[in-house]
Amino acid sequence: MSTAAGPRIAIIGGGPGGLVLLNVLARRGISATLYERDDSPTARGQVGSSLDLHRGSGQDAIEAAGLHDEWLKASRAEGEEVIGTDKAGVTIIHHRPSGPDGRTPGAPLKPEIDRKILRQILVDGAPKGSIEWGHSFVSAAPLGDAWEISFADGSKVTADLVVGADGGRSRVRPLVSDAQIVHTGWTMVELAFASSAHPELAARLGAGSFYAFGEHKRIAAQHTGDGRIHIGATFPAPESFVIPADDAAAAKALVLAQFEGWAPWLRELIASGEDDSIFLRPLTILPIGHTWPHKKGVTIIGDAANLMSTFAGAGANVAMLAGLELAQALATAPAGQWDVAVAQFETKMCKIAGEAAAQSDKNMKEALGDEGVQKFAARVKRVMAKLGIEPYVG
Repeated sequence: MSTAAGPRIAIIGGGPGGLVLLNVLARRGISATLYERDDSPTARGQVGSSLDLHRGSGQDAIEAAGLHDEWLKASRAEGEEVIGTDKAGVTIIHHRPSGPDGRTPGAPLKPEIDRKILRQILVDGAPKGSIEWGHSFVSAAPLGDAWEISFADGSKVTADLVVGADGGRSRVRPLVSDAQIVHTGWTMVELAFASSAHPELAARLGAGSFYAFGEHKRIAAQHTGDGRIHIGATFPAPESFVIPADDAAAAKALVLAQFEGWAPWLRELIASGEDDSIFLRPLTILPIGHTWPHKKGVTIIGDAANLMSTFAGAGANVAMLAGLELAQALATAPAGQWDVAVAQFETKMCKIAGEAAAQSDKNMKEALGDEGVQKFAARVKRVMAKLGIEPYVG
């Protein structure tokens, strides 16, 4: 049962939202245990490319977790560079940070950090013994005023508050919501290769984020701090679309067929993908503005609550903000009122996440719609104009 000191808290999932929650709770003197299905922090070979943490969300969360200096040290200011081209490889917009430190003078600090490095920083910052690796969540059932949680290895624990931070295909979400993820009509295939193996391609991409648009499709590329380039090839495809799992050449040929007629060097970004780096990532979302009726002892954060497209760079930032907001709500709740605080957190966070999801959806439909690169360039220019930042070329 919960005590005067607060509820027993079980966090399911070791993504950025769950790890921020764990860290901030610890700094506020509240103990919690995070259960992660991976066997170790290094169990996943490829954990996406890089991301930038935003002021007002991700940066606030990392600071509240006491890890700002570690984040800043591991980030790359040069990652702020942006290039956008059409399908012929013609540059439509190009922003190269002009400051001596590789940043854009006057712009908010938004350096890139590799996802796997960010995860390691959050793991290292957590209290010793607060993360249980190799615990794949199976179910949770009411047990008096608490919840009994069962894991795939047969172990069980009891908690007063179960926080589902277990991603878009959350197993915790059905405890509070019957919402289902929806396929957007597009899918992405992720690939990667060492930049040193293809220096001529690396040079074309700049030091930050690269995007090529056309025919309702997109090729995105990002450098990561380990000297690799991650490619995301996005194209219209039904939910049933698959690529061969055991034939890399056939898989790449299938993706290349989607980009017939594109500039040879853009197609080479796909063809250069290492055989063990090919992953299918269907673009799925939860209904925009997803909410659920509050249920005592269970809540969800991040993709489990508000899965959105990647086209606003908001998913991880919103997840981290949710972790921060929930930790603060629990830390400041009057004695015995922690569940009321959780309900208030849900109302506040669903509004914030809903707005971010709507913007992400708008950006996706513009980028993958008619005149995608022109709309992308116009949006970036509008953002820079508000900050009074020059130059943009294109």
